[in-house]
Amino acid sequence: MTVGTVSASLPSVSTDSVFLAGCPSRTVLEHVTSKWGLLLLIALSEGEQRWSALRRRADGISEKMLAQTLKTLERDGLVSRHAQLTIPARVDYSLTDRGHELSALLVPLAAWAIQNAGDIISGQDTTAAGPAGSHD
Repeated sequence: MTVGTVSASLPSVSTDSVFLAGCPSRTVLEHVTSKWGLLLLIALSEGEQRWSALRRRADGISEKMLAQTLKTLERDGLVSRHAQLTIPARVDYSLTDRGHELSALLVPLAAWAIQNAGDIISGQDTTAAGPAGSHD
């Protein structure tokens, strides 16, 4: 496997603001990079899903956390909630256009995490050039 270094930087307009305590982007980043937020956005990138399907998909999430996270993502304009007037009640969730735009960025992040999780968890960074724990 070829290992390369990819460098990315923020546009100069926003470089400093994201590091300021009061920057609104920090709130957005907190919502979309939380464990459950990230997993639900990726799950919904696969298409519209019912509450129960999302609960099964995000194994380990409590009903309270699922409700709280979906409500936050809906408030942020990333997820749409579609309540059906049926008996029993049916609620479907899907990504908005902005949610699709975001999930296109999150899916590669999740793929990277899956690919590297074993080495990272076991403490074997195969790409490290220096001694473990070295921070230049």
